[in-house]
Amino acid sequence: MLLAGFAGLSAQTQTQTQTQPQTQTQTQTQTQAQAQDAASPRINKKNLVVKEWNTNAKGNRVIDHITTFNADGHKIEEIEYDAFGKQRWRKRFEWGENGRQSRELVYDERNKLVNFKKFDYNEFGKKKVQYTYDPKGRLTATKVYEYITQEE
Repeated sequence: MLLAGFAGLSAQTQTQTQTQPQTQTQTQTQTQAQAQDAASPRINKKNLVVKEWNTNAKGNRVIDHITTFNADGHKIEEIEYDAFGKQRWRKRFEWGENGRQSRELVYDERNKLVNFKKFDYNEFGKKKVQYTYDPKGRLTATKVYEYITQEE
């Protein structure tokens, strides 16, 4: 059902594109972009660390964001920094043996636990319910994910 929904969206998008008149230049540009996307290698995220930097008007580089991936290519940590390079927040991600995210832990600028989240998944492996807990383990919020397919 979910996979059919994605295919339906794709077909719907293709139909809309085909019904709108295009110039030869637009068509060539779209074809070039599609070919470039197909030819672009995917980044191997195994043991990858991505650092994002900002440069101010004086030319000083300041760290903005760091994302770290484990040997399986799963995101295990994100850290966001302010304009002065001081930590705003940090998130740690834990993964189960099934390859699904089991927990997300959120820390403040002093690395104090703010909350943590646990997840239930549907039969397609997509998030179904997110449970948010305070640092003492008390449930504070529940988020339900809904996946709606577009049928033609």
